[in-house]
Amino acid sequence: MARNLIVEADGGSRGNPGPAGSGSVIIDADTGEILETIPRSLGVCTNNVAEYTGLVLGLEAAYRIDPEARLEVRMDSKLVVEQMSGRWKIKHPDMQKLAAIARDLIGTRPVNFKWVPRAQNSRADAAANVAMDHPADYQGPNPLAGDSLF
Repeated sequence: MARNLIVEADGGSRGNPGPAGSGSVIIDADTGEILETIPRSLGVCTNNVAEYTGLVLGLEAAYRIDPEARLEVRMDSKLVVEQMSGRWKIKHPDMQKLAAIARDLIGTRPVNFKWVPRAQNSRADAAANVAMDHPADYQGPNPLAGDSLF
């Protein structure tokens, strides 16, 4: 039976563009248990690209935990939530590429995108800030470069 998972995702840059990081937290929706936290240093990019990267990394991790999971994605980025829900267009090429990666990961599986206030996304925000504070410790594959994420 497929699990119900929550993906909390965030990203940020110090300057826009600037040194950036993303954070993703995977939570078992039924128990509230945090299953995985993923901070990732991204080098220099925009805040929006960092937000999308947090989404992609969160999706990857959730589907690694359970390939058939039903997901609720919670983000404080109204832009990403509205774009991934199909209500807003995606104009920036890097964001288009990351959105396509996210859509490919999702395929036909059930995903609900939900905007939440920043205060309700503090775990993912904290992971993104850890990655920006200690970039050497949280480097990893770059989905924009076509790197495998895991």
